Amino acid sequence: MPDTEPARWEPDRATPRPLDRPGWPEPPMLTVLQRGAAGHCPACGRAPLFAGWLRVRSCCPVCAAPLGAVRADDAPPYFTIFIVGHVIIGLMLFSDRAYAPPVWLSTAIFVPLTLILALGLLRPVKGATVGLMLKLGLFKPADDDA
Repeated sequence: MPDTEPARWEPDRATPRPLDRPGWPEPPMLTVLQRGAAGHCPACGRAPLFAGWLRVRSCCPVCAAPLGAVRADDAPPYFTIFIVGHVIIGLMLFSDRAYAPPVWLSTAIFVPLTLILALGLLRPVKGATVGLMLKLGLFKPADDDA
């Protein structure tokens, strides 16, 4: 009769995990978020984070932090929509209860305000997200070229 005991996986303990610190500065979380939101390198704060309006530099020219290896992907637009939605809906409910403006006036005010807020917050939110992900060590896999 074959052995029915399931095999247990054991990690390879021959090569210990390196506990090396990264080669770039590691400031506190709040500093990283503020620098990223301001559009500066979250690690050193001396170089620009963006190479375009929303394109992140591949690496910091001052501290060599791998900014391009941080994939913010869809998180910044979701956070921006969440923030703008709460602000706009709150203002719409307040103005409707307090002043009862006609629909055309609400549309004329809140559609442009929504666009301005969304476009104005997208870059700082992306910078803060990149900073957060850099601080937490969330990088794209090394074998992923895309």
